[in-house]
Amino acid sequence: MTDDFDVGGRLKALRKQFGMSQRKLAEAAGVPHGQISMIETNRSSPSVASLRKILGGFGVTMSEFFEPEAISAQKPFFTPSEMRDLTSLLYQGDELALQKIAIRQVGDAKAHNLQILHEVYEAGADTGASMIEHDANEGGIVVSGEIEVTVGDEIRILKAGDAYLFNSREPHRFRNVSDRPAEVISACTPPYL
Repeated sequence: MTDDFDVGGRLKALRKQFGMSQRKLAEAAGVPHGQISMIETNRSSPSVASLRKILGGFGVTMSEFFEPEAISAQKPFFTPSEMRDLTSLLYQGDELALQKIAIRQVGDAKAHNLQILHEVYEAGADTGASMIEHDANEGGIVVSGEIEVTVGDEIRILKAGDAYLFNSREPHRFRNVSDRPAEVISACTPPYL
């Protein structure tokens, strides 16, 4: 994603493609009507959580929103260069996170209703003080290093070989509190990016 991506223009084009008024989209997404107008005219920049909620009114993922030309090949194997980098979608505007976190997706998550991610958290990486919540279930295995995972009121430092599985509606957070990178392979269904 480039810095000059026209979020408002893309949202308006998508809304018209689906034949929805601003009011109908706002109702479908559960957001104030004025928020859609402000975003479409680029007078307001939505948070990742707000944009994800709005796109849910269409059934469109963040990845599809920001990469509309991406070809959805129905193939079974992927090289590292063929994986989709989702880091900038998640952490746009957060320079520290962009430097310390890398998240790449295998294939077309929406087509398979399963999002498989390769995640790397450098020392000091943090998904943010605001806990993450979304309508899905997720799990993962720590491949190397260690990562602190918070789910609701529970906090645990997971090491290589340890795993997690939880309802993503529970507020959660990932932090690398060690001095070396942590690598995680995770899955989420339904996809949320």
